[in-house]
Amino acid sequence: MPKIDYHSSNLTPMMRQYFDVKAERPEVILLMRVGDFFEAYGDDAELLSRELEITLTGREDKMIGGRIPMAGVPHHALERYAARLIGKGFKVAVCDQVEDPKLSKGLVKRRVTRVMTPGTVVEDSMLDAKSNNYLVAAISGDTIPGGISVVDVSTGEFLVTEIARGMPIEKLLEEIIRLNPAECVIMPGAEELGDAVRTVTKCAVSVHATSRSRITSMKYLMDHFGTQSLDGFGCGGMTSGLDAAALVLDYVKETQQSTVSHIQSLATYSIDEFMALDTAARRNLELTHSIADGAKSKSLVALLDKTVTAMGGRMFRNWLDHPLLDVEAIRYRQDGVSILMNDAFSRSDVRDVLRQVADLERLISRTCNGMANARDLVALRLSLEVLPKLKSVLVGLPAIDLFKDCVDVLDTLPISLVTLLQESLQDDPPLMLRDGGLIKQGHSSELDELRDIRSGGKSRITQMEDEEKSRTGIKTLKIGFNNVFGYYIELPRGGPQTVPEDYHRKQTTSNTERYVTPSLKEYEVLVLGAHDKIVDLEYRLFCAIREKIGEQYSRYTLKLASIIARLDVIASMAEAALQHFLVRPDVHGGESLSITGGRHPVVEALQSGTAFVPNDTYLDTESSRLHIITGPNSAGKSTYLRQVALIVLLAQVGSCVPATSASVGIVNRIFTRVGAHDDLASGQSTFMVEMSETANILNNATTRSLVILDEVGRGTSTFDGLALAWSVAEQLHEIGAKTLFATHYHHLNELEKRLDGAKNFRVSVKEQGDHIVWLRKIMAGGTDKSYGIQVAKLAGVPMPVVERAREILKVLEASSKGGEMAVGNVGLGLTSRTKKLQLTLFESESHPVLDELKQIDLSTLSPIEALNILYYMQKKLL
Repeated sequence: MPKIDYHSSNLTPMMRQYFDVKAERPEVILLMRVGDFFEAYGDDAELLSRELEITLTGREDKMIGGRIPMAGVPHHALERYAARLIGKGFKVAVCDQVEDPKLSKGLVKRRVTRVMTPGTVVEDSMLDAKSNNYLVAAISGDTIPGGISVVDVSTGEFLVTEIARGMPIEKLLEEIIRLNPAECVIMPGAEELGDAVRTVTKCAVSVHATSRSRITSMKYLMDHFGTQSLDGFGCGGMTSGLDAAALVLDYVKETQQSTVSHIQSLATYSIDEFMALDTAARRNLELTHSIADGAKSKSLVALLDKTVTAMGGRMFRNWLDHPLLDVEAIRYRQDGVSILMNDAFSRSDVRDVLRQVADLERLISRTCNGMANARDLVALRLSLEVLPKLKSVLVGLPAIDLFKDCVDVLDTLPISLVTLLQESLQDDPPLMLRDGGLIKQGHSSELDELRDIRSGGKSRITQMEDEEKSRTGIKTLKIGFNNVFGYYIELPRGGPQTVPEDYHRKQTTSNTERYVTPSLKEYEVLVLGAHDKIVDLEYRLFCAIREKIGEQYSRYTLKLASIIARLDVIASMAEAALQHFLVRPDVHGGESLSITGGRHPVVEALQSGTAFVPNDTYLDTESSRLHIITGPNSAGKSTYLRQVALIVLLAQVGSCVPATSASVGIVNRIFTRVGAHDDLASGQSTFMVEMSETANILNNATTRSLVILDEVGRGTSTFDGLALAWSVAEQLHEIGAKTLFATHYHHLNELEKRLDGAKNFRVSVKEQGDHIVWLRKIMAGGTDKSYGIQVAKLAGVPMPVVERAREILKVLEASSKGGEMAVGNVGLGLTSRTKKLQLTLFESESHPVLDELKQIDLSTLSPIEALNILYYMQKKLL
């Protein structure tokens, strides 16, 4: 069959309507509403069938004499199928009917009402309740500052920042990585930036040619917010940041096909306000996922997130991603946590109230976008109704700034909004807006009248009956109803009455005559059409209520959502502190770090059968800035390194920390180089990844940084690795960063003698014959034992292999100590005589001249003999 020309003028009107819209949006899957289905045709139908594994059918088009491929999904299941397509990286355009098919003449008018992309979805079924769904726009250039703007369409959050001119693109990418967006928007011509973003974040990247024609970014944003400047948002002096903000806002409006009125404010921030955490640090510290198996249940978030609202859950994760650098801002949070920790009743009351609060951010977003249903608005009403109780609890707490800020917002609760919702919407409305049953009795007199008519209008029927009795003089006249004839007037048969001329006989029974009149038929039409009118009127009334809430109350609701989320996080951190025995750290502006009895919170919680062994840590930038930590595998070095980093991170979040006590000087960045992994997608070996991460640390660490390194240099030969580890340690000492350096290279213990700020530590081990017991305690002083064979035995390596390894180890150790040694008779498969198998950094094979020099008895030599020997040795060396 020849290929169909989907642009042919011979297509039927509906097919031409579909393919005309498709031609305007070739990059999306177009789904068009046809009856109870959303359908796709042509290539999109084949793609839909393949990706969703649904039946591919066809629609005959007589105009072109061919069958056009067709696939579709039920309109009520659109969200479910669209979510699957978006998860596969596609964009979905919804082409809906924009007029009532019953009232349309000819082809029903349709248009794209929304384009669904990873960064613009607002449906709860497509979102993680406790994670933001960020859409980022990025702009870069050699001669301009880097610009980043981020919006969460589901909550209305809108942020912008700039990165100083001349900074490498890596700084821009680093911030995008931290934001972890679902989608990134770039301008045409910036494909190189898009490729870099796609590589490092794995998120969807969209190129958007702005629809703004000859209007500056600043003017576009001012028009959106209805302001005469952007100074009130703190971004009036920005350039590329405003371009990014306008780009992302235009993209949102284009995809949502609306004014997105819930995006009501633009907040600026600086990347210098927060501790920097790169991808390696987030991964190695297992903030959101376990390294081993990717499980969320083994992450720091899963352990410490005790929030009871979706808004609080998102804010807690945001705080964890953005540790603060300002001491006062940290203490602002700490004060609230401490008070709620010490007041169990108030903490319980606050959390009980918050459990009754819906996700106000996403609810108001759907309201402003015209997507909220009646149940959403009932949830809003129920949330607002419990807030007075929350206020009464907060008023009874010490008047710290955090609680006062919350009370100030609660004081401005708009009673008119609560009243509107209480008086207008049914308490348990249906899910679908076209099913009726949304509006309460008494809200609309017109609706009440229609409902009275629909229910039979007993009062109206009684009134009509009385009117007819008076007009005819027949006291036995009745008005009745049946499903065959509808409404009728019933008179007794054989009576003396005179029937009016407008009475038309409809039926005769054994005892009565039944008639209809024009006025009665008019009333019947009114009653029978009342249901449709009721449904239509209820829908219009609901839309008016929803629109009013979006226009008049969305700003307050978003502000309320923010303070509720903050309060939820503070109460959550207090709850977590009590459950996991955390303490408030002393956060200060100095550069020292002191931890007594520090613990790894996740390992401690997941550990069963044995108690977690706490450890102390003291680091500064002078005499104790480089800790060389030696010890065997599985002894706990890695856990110790991570727990120190987590304690610092949690302290700067404002949380309590897992320790007996802690004093934390502000850290501007945490660097980690932990574990071995490769990046096959980027063609990088394990060692290359290790060196890339190490290079990043050395190029960016400062005296304010905390660096944790585990086994640098183990991915190459002994000499290369040892040399690199030694050099890296020296450089970090020179930089002055507080560094924990775990290593198997016990030779690095020598650094303590050479560098003023280096200290040696070891993980203590108890030996019991051939067995070892991990004591998990960090002790002063280094060690030169690795216990590798014992670890292999514990891991279940077969005993013949373990025993053979012991034999080889003895030979190697003897060879290392005794210079040259015959080893052929022990079956190592080496030459009969061999050089030392491994040299340490401080050992080398002695030269024969040196051996001869050692044997000379200088006390017996004459001057001339000494000169002769010196001449002989010089000749031997040349």
